[in-house]
Amino acid sequence: MEVSPFYEKKIECLCCKKTFSTFKIRTKSIKVEHTDTDFCPTYSDSAVNALYYNVFVCEHCGFSFTEDFTKYFAPGIRESIHEEISSKWVPRSFCGERSVVVAIESYKLAYVCGVYKKEKSVSLAGLALRIAWLYRSLKNEEQEQRFIKMARDHYLTSFSTEDYAGTQMSGTRVMYMVAELSRRIGDLDNATRFFSKVIENQRVGGEAKLIEMAKEQWQIVKEEREKAREIASN
Repeated sequence: MEVSPFYEKKIECLCCKKTFSTFKIRTKSIKVEHTDTDFCPTYSDSAVNALYYNVFVCEHCGFSFTEDFTKYFAPGIRESIHEEISSKWVPRSFCGERSVVVAIESYKLAYVCGVYKKEKSVSLAGLALRIAWLYRSLKNEEQEQRFIKMARDHYLTSFSTEDYAGTQMSGTRVMYMVAELSRRIGDLDNATRFFSKVIENQRVGGEAKLIEMAKEQWQIVKEEREKAREIASN
């Protein structure tokens, strides 16, 4: 008998504390074939896309969150979430196999909830980036670019406030993300500046793989700048 890659998990909503079910993917079923320069994964089995199941959507109150969300709610936040989200929520379940469209909806819900909950910029950046990746899989460049810019701006805020401290993201990785996402939206000044910062980190024994990637991408930015200069001078 073939074991399904999916299993059902009970989750307690961070906001209303009620329990609901969600689908998760068994770790051994997740096989990444390729990773883009902004870490977007391509899975060898497109039907088993781990990205689709990162967000937990509470069927009772609509509050949507990931494992990166903190359990803490500042005073008055639950009330504003109830007013802006839960009071307008039509109870429905996100448990089951998700399509890319449902996955995008779940991430957008989590992003809005994250904004109301005042989650860290680094967490909001991760949500916006994943929405961009899902639009990339649909070849919707306009929406991909829109969410890449949102992610880049949140990473910039995270870099300046250092709110990534205590998360899985290092300062080097945040700088790399600012640089690579800037490159992808054509902001070559920020791309150059931040790739240079990452490369400088090799002096203090930074993350070798990221520094190598930054060097490769910095070379691409250099070529893109030269191309832009040529077009401007003609």
